[in-house]
Amino acid sequence: MEAGELARKTCTPCRGGVPPLTPEEARDLQSATPDWELKEGHTRLRRSFRLDTFPEAIRFVNRVADLAEEEGHHPDFEIHYREVALVLYTHAIGGLHENDFIMAAKIDELANS
Repeated sequence: MEAGELARKTCTPCRGGVPPLTPEEARDLQSATPDWELKEGHTRLRRSFRLDTFPEAIRFVNRVADLAEEEGHHPDFEIHYREVALVLYTHAIGGLHENDFIMAAKIDELANS
């Protein structure tokens, strides 16, 4: 699957009861979002973004937060001056779901716009 194809999808509500992606499934989807790293035994996606100024970093965080609200799928944020790190995983299942890769692709598009 390509990043653009993922970005055109919409996150679907996940209330639990579905298994997280296997490491193989996660690696397959991660190939469409190569700037994101699989972490914690293939249960998390992480990427850092370095912005030029602190205000730009905060604006980026706010844009990601707006996107997360639209999609109903929320990353964890770490802000260190001009660096913003995002961690995606599906809390309800304690691991990765296709939604995490959809959000990663959408965040990449947002960062490149």
